[in-house]
Amino acid sequence: MKELVEYIARAIATNVDDVKVTEEVEDGGHIIIRLEVHQDDKGKVIGRQGRLAQAMRAILRVAAIKDDSHVTLEIV
Repeated sequence: MKELVEYIARAIATNVDDVKVTEEVEDGGHIIIRLEVHQDDKGKVIGRQGRLAQAMRAILRVAAIKDDSHVTLEIV
């Protein structure tokens, strides 16, 4: 799932080298994915009214169902 978020973010961002994705697994199969991008790219990654961020979260939810886990995406 980490690779999926990184792929999408790199496709959107202008400063590709500043895209960093970390994955943290908590108890019970809960996964937290943190996406860090350059300050100038933050608006692009979030999208108008958060539509891109919502779309990425929806894709992650579908992937999480396959793995029987719960995923949270944080954009920093």
